[in-house]
Amino acid sequence: MLIPNNPKIRPKIRPKIRPKIRLIDARAASLIDDIQSQLVSLSNSGDGIFLQRFFKTGPGQYGEGDVFRGIRVPVLRKLSKAQQDIPLEIAELLLHSAYHEDRLLALLILVRKYANTDEMRRTSIYTLYLDNTRFINNWDLVDVSAEHIVGAYLSDKSQEPLYQFARSCSIWERRIAIIATFHFIKRCKFDETLRIAEMLLTDKEDLIHKAVGWMLREVGKRDIQREEAFLSVHYKQMPRTMLRYAIEKFPHDKRLRYLKGTVYPFIL
Repeated sequence: MLIPNNPKIRPKIRPKIRPKIRLIDARAASLIDDIQSQLVSLSNSGDGIFLQRFFKTGPGQYGEGDVFRGIRVPVLRKLSKAQQDIPLEIAELLLHSAYHEDRLLALLILVRKYANTDEMRRTSIYTLYLDNTRFINNWDLVDVSAEHIVGAYLSDKSQEPLYQFARSCSIWERRIAIIATFHFIKRCKFDETLRIAEMLLTDKEDLIHKAVGWMLREVGKRDIQREEAFLSVHYKQMPRTMLRYAIEKFPHDKRLRYLKGTVYPFIL
């Protein structure tokens, strides 16, 4: 059967190396059916009900309409190890599934593939990821993959794609922008994190507030002066949740000063 490529196009940030239409043969169709049969066998309806509440899938909530099989993450990680050699086309089909766990499995597989392949293949994985961001549509899907694929790929290239994501109307692409910088943070490179955090200071979404605060906290774990220099300038305009996440590990008295607005600009 013919599988059309995602019509979403990003000409400025998307390497043009993949065809617009791919042919999926009978063997590939059989493989995807086998993987999904395994997922069905691992499902738990009680867990599925719990996860649909936990990930806010009700009308008007951030995960509206998402469907869960009821499979826990450790089980999916184990399955991703067993299935890590599947073709990229199969991983992409999994990523298009209506089921949340199928998409999470696809991303776990892509992360494994990315970590264990050459630069050409990594470009293919990165491009696939960018082609399919509309399927990476919950915070856990972003958090498990963005730093390991987007951050890793852009680590020695222009980071302009991150700024394009930060300006996106999609909450998930904005979250990708900030979470991808975790790859840089772990290597004690903070500039992109702080610039994107500044771009997202006035974002309206709670899930962005949490993500930015989390990344600022991670900066502080490695360089508290860089975090405080940023906070002392911006903390008064930060959403409260973002600030609370950012200062979570601070001593109690210092947290109170930030919350009360009595911290003065910090000069490095």
